[in-house]
Amino acid sequence: MNITNQKIHKMEYQLNSMNARKEFIEIADEQDRNYWAARLGVTAEKLKSVVKAIQSMEFSILKEYLMMEKIKSGSTYQRFVNQ
Repeated sequence: MNITNQKIHKMEYQLNSMNARKEFIEIADEQDRNYWAARLGVTAEKLKSVVKAIQSMEFSILKEYLMMEKIKSGSTYQRFVNQ
């Protein structure tokens, strides 16, 4: 891929990223809370706790936070931190 194609590809990616529809979760209703908790692989209580902690209801932000939390709780990460 030459430089021009790389620049075009990067611009297309940036446009797609800007136009991507943000997905917001709803946790007021128990059924909605259970749906989103299942999608994120956590309990409904954990979901409420995370929303409160990070002050966001955007699905991608919650998912990223939970992934980082899982990584940080892993044994390999803990060994690295505690060296």
